Amino acid sequence: MNTTTETLLAAAAALAVATAPTAAAAAAAAAAAPAAATLSYRCSTSTQTIDDAGYSGPAPDNWEIKIQVCAARSGSTVHTYADISWDGPAFYAAKDATIFDGAKVRLQIMKSRQGTDPVVVEREFEIKDRLEKATSGGDRDGHYRTPAISHLAGSGAYGNAVLYLDWHKDGRGYRGHDYKGSPTV
Repeated sequence: MNTTTETLLAAAAALAVATAPTAAAAAAAAAAAPAAATLSYRCSTSTQTIDDAGYSGPAPDNWEIKIQVCAARSGSTVHTYADISWDGPAFYAAKDATIFDGAKVRLQIMKSRQGTDPVVVEREFEIKDRLEKATSGGDRDGHYRTPAISHLAGSGAYGNAVLYLDWHKDGRGYRGHDYKGSPTV
């Protein structure tokens, strides 16, 4: 055997050994991907018109905020996410970052039962900077989809979302706005 053939065989063997774990990992990822892609989410959407509690002047100051809450089940695990869209007033200065002292959405997985539905798991997502972001003309329209949260939950679970807004200079702190939960999964 010549040196070129030996070098090529050694390189091929090294390549086969190096790619075996990568190929196995890729196969495992491909096998897992269809399961996530086949989740059948069920959603509910509701919209609220919310007044800027920190402003009482003559300019229009209402925010139109829509939240779609979606939930899906995979065996005993429930997955939920929220899709939030808003149309804010354009009277604020284009670079005004003092509309809110805080803004967040609390995403929950709830257990449906007679009486008060208990929270199984919840997670908050800060959205203040997203809501205050504007175009150069002061337009504050936007959209944000939360990452999904998941938890083991028995039958009759659903997703829920509460929007918490803390308006700048209103002195009241966070106030919650309940949105319609997803259908039960």
